Amino acid sequence: MVGKPTGEQRTGLLNGFAAYGMWGLVPLFWPLLKPAGAAEILAHRMVWSLAVVGVALLVLRRWAWAGELLRQPRRLALITVAAALITVNWGVYIWAVNAGHVVEASLGYFINPLVTIAMGVLLLKERLRPAQWTAVGVCLAAVLVLTIGYGRPPWVSLCLAFSFATYGLVKKKVNLGGLESLTAETAVQFLPALAYLLWLGGQGDSTFGTEGAGHAALLAATGVVTALPLVCFGAAAIRVPLSTLGLLQYLAPVFQFLLGVFYFHEAMPPERWAGFALVWLALILLTWDALRTARRGARALRAEADSTVLAPPVAEVAVEVAVEAAPQDVRR
Repeated sequence: MVGKPTGEQRTGLLNGFAAYGMWGLVPLFWPLLKPAGAAEILAHRMVWSLAVVGVALLVLRRWAWAGELLRQPRRLALITVAAALITVNWGVYIWAVNAGHVVEASLGYFINPLVTIAMGVLLLKERLRPAQWTAVGVCLAAVLVLTIGYGRPPWVSLCLAFSFATYGLVKKKVNLGGLESLTAETAVQFLPALAYLLWLGGQGDSTFGTEGAGHAALLAATGVVTALPLVCFGAAAIRVPLSTLGLLQYLAPVFQFLLGVFYFHEAMPPERWAGFALVWLALILLTWDALRTARRGARALRAEADSTVLAPPVAEVAVEVAVEAAPQDVRR
């Protein structure tokens, strides 16, 4: 992201704050949809999300990827797995918020980066630096403390963290853009969700047509609530460094935690504070290590660039050609 104009970076930051801010404040939205249950809200979210992203892609005329995807069975299978994982994540989160577990849900997104690191070691055989191992160990201690405090494992947090970390791993292999990926996933979800809503209506248990126009409009708005933060995130991702996005991601669980404690007045006994403090310590270690590693990499690149000043003329020409070609490779 080096060389981005100041205005572009400012726009990226604003979009990043908007995306993670909306994700952080979304616990205020789901209770508005009562008396609809979590399953009905989830089904409406799937159906209306496809409608919203479908319109967005029609306006942007970005449909070329769809034909290519349909000719690749392996990627289609991965999209189906991603759709199943995000269904679990969305469903558990909606239920948790409306059942009074906002703080526990926020913990899931606090520990998500640590779960992602652990999965990298277990599944991808990645090697961790000492600080990363320490952070993972502290997180395990936090889960143990919280298990004692809750009298049970924090299953809502663990389910959210593991489902979203696995979802991220699958999406990385699919390699689709944000809107395109959400369109493909909600297309997989659409028919089962629509069938469930029709069945619910046939049973007389649907709230869509029985609780007034305002309630129906709020259920339809689940598509906008799902797609709008993603659009802002996409605008941020192309304008600010990944390290900045990595720090911004903590805004969402911070907002959720604060809402849970101060707005929904959920209980926070001492052992729960101790567990969260350990999680925050692990995240501080992780962030410090990432920033330190990034600074070392930047210094190494500067040192390599400085060394070319004393290089032979032929080497200087080669470096200049490589530098000139680099932006073209990035654009591709």
